[in-house]
Amino acid sequence: MVIEKEELHSVVPHRDRLLLLGRVTGYNLEERSIEAESVITEDCIFYDSPLKGVPAWVGFEYIAQAISALTGIRDRENKVPQKFGFILAVSRLQIGLPFFKTGSIITIRAKEIESMPPVSVFEGEIFADGKKALEGKITAMEVDNENKKRFM
Repeated sequence: MVIEKEELHSVVPHRDRLLLLGRVTGYNLEERSIEAESVITEDCIFYDSPLKGVPAWVGFEYIAQAISALTGIRDRENKVPQKFGFILAVSRLQIGLPFFKTGSIITIRAKEIESMPPVSVFEGEIFADGKKALEGKITAMEVDNENKKRFM
């Protein structure tokens, strides 16, 4: 199921220029996986004019937002209040290019590989021009609205 940018606001807390995803192109709640896309534009909050693109290290945030979309979709389908996620660690980050160039479409994939609530580990990868550009793991913690103030 495709979820366009306008509908993403119902499953992720990011707004305006902080929302990096363009759309969700597919997800599988049983497999705990998601695929999303984003077009690299000058409007991106991380856009670097001298590079004429977005530094590739920002890829971990694209993956984190895909994870946020996956958990938001899960909460919506289970009819429970959306939880908030916090990145605890980024590990094994391998970056294969210096930046994502303006106009390119990147594909973001994430899959939950371990979970001991409220902490989960996800593998993520990003493809640019059909080639793997970045991969790594993100460890995240979910908290409900009542407890999020303790972590902010």
